[in-house]
Amino acid sequence: MAKRSPFDVDITPELIVRAYRAGIFPMAEDAQDEDLFWVSPEMRGVIPLDAFRLSTSLRKAIRKSPFTIKVDTDFEAIIEGCATVGQDRNSTWINRTIRSVYGELFRRGVAHTVEVWDGPDLVGGLYGLAIGGAFFGESMFHRRSNASKMAMAHLVERLNAGGFTLLDTQFVTDHLASLGGIEIPRALYEERLAEALEVDGDWRAWDRMQLSPSA
Repeated sequence: MAKRSPFDVDITPELIVRAYRAGIFPMAEDAQDEDLFWVSPEMRGVIPLDAFRLSTSLRKAIRKSPFTIKVDTDFEAIIEGCATVGQDRNSTWINRTIRSVYGELFRRGVAHTVEVWDGPDLVGGLYGLAIGGAFFGESMFHRRSNASKMAMAHLVERLNAGGFTLLDTQFVTDHLASLGGIEIPRALYEERLAEALEVDGDWRAWDRMQLSPSA
C-alpha cells in the first residue's frame, strides 16, 4: 500500500517541488474533495527510457497519423482533458487545488505538457513536472485512438534528447505496461531519484535539435 498522510500546511508550488524531490506526490480522493494527501507507493511505476516500446503496427499508425505534437501551449486544456470523466477513467483525483498549483508550476516552467492536435482539436496529451533529470508524469488522456501513446512516444524522445534519466509514472496501468512500464521497490526508486536529481535535464534540447541544419 502507499503511504498516505493529509496535508497540514499551505499548498504552494515550492512545497510540491520539495515533495517530488523527496519521492512523494499529492492526490485527492476526487475532484470535489478539497483535501489532498501525500502518496509514496511501496512499488513505484517507472518507464525505463531505454526500454520504451511501441508495436510495429502502432509505429506505422503514428507515422501515418494526421495528428501533430505541440508542447507547452495549452496547459488548461490538457489538465481539463486529464480531469474529465470519460472513456479513459470513471473518476478523477484532479481537484481545484491541484489545478491551481500545477497551473502556477506551468507558468514557472516546471510543469510541462505534451499535446496531440488534430487540426484545431486537442485529441490527447499528458502533463508532468521536470525537475533535474527526472520527469514526473502526472496524468494523460486521449479522445482519439493512439493519441496518448503518441504523446508518450514524443515525451520519451524529448527526455532522451535532454539527458533525463528517470521517467516516473507513479503507478503502472495496463496501458503503461504495454509501453514498457514496470514497478520497482520504493527504496530502489529513491536511489534512482537521487541520481536523477543530480542531472541537469534540458526540456528544450529536442526543439533545438529539430532546428539544427544537421537534424
